[in-house]
Amino acid sequence: MLKDWLLNIVATIHELKTKNLTWKRDNQEQQSALKQAQVLAENSMISELKKRSSQLKHELSILQTQHNAELLMFKTKCKQDVKDYKQYLTSLDQLKDSIHSSYTHLPEAVAFTIHHHAKYLLNEMWETTDFEEKMRREIQLIRFMSTVHEDARLYLEGENKDTLPERTLTLIENKLEFR
Repeated sequence: MLKDWLLNIVATIHELKTKNLTWKRDNQEQQSALKQAQVLAENSMISELKKRSSQLKHELSILQTQHNAELLMFKTKCKQDVKDYKQYLTSLDQLKDSIHSSYTHLPEAVAFTIHHHAKYLLNEMWETTDFEEKMRREIQLIRFMSTVHEDARLYLEGENKDTLPERTLTLIENKLEFR
C-alpha cells in the first residue's frame, strides 16, 4: 500500500514534468517570440527616449540661446535708456544754466522751479509704459524746453521786455491747473 502510494506520487510527478516539457515544447516559438518582442519593445523605448532626450536638449539649447539674445537686447536697451536719460538730464542742466545766464536778475527759486518742472515732465515721460502716452509726454517736454529757450532768446535779443519768462511760467501754471 505504501509502495503503491509512492509509485503513484512518482508517476504523478513524472506526468507533471512531461506535461510541463510538452507545454514548453509546444509554446517554445510563442515564448521566444514574446521574449524577442519584449527585447524589441525595450530597445524601441530606449531609442525613443534617447531621441526625445536629444530633441529636448536641442529645444533647451534653442531656448537658452533665445533667452541670452533677449537678455542681451534688454541690457543693451537699458544701457541706451540710461544713456538717453543722462542726456536728458544734461539738457535740463543746460536749460537751467541758460535761464541763469539769460535772466541774471531772476531769483534762484524761479530758475529752480522751471528746472524742477522740466525734470518732472521728464520723469513723467520716462515712467509711462504706454507708448502713445510716452510720446505725448515727450512732446510736452520738448514744447516746454523750447518755450524756455525761446523766452531766453527773446529776452537776450531785447525783443521781450518781461523780467520773467512769462510763457514758460504760464505753461507751468497751466500744467498745475490740469492736475
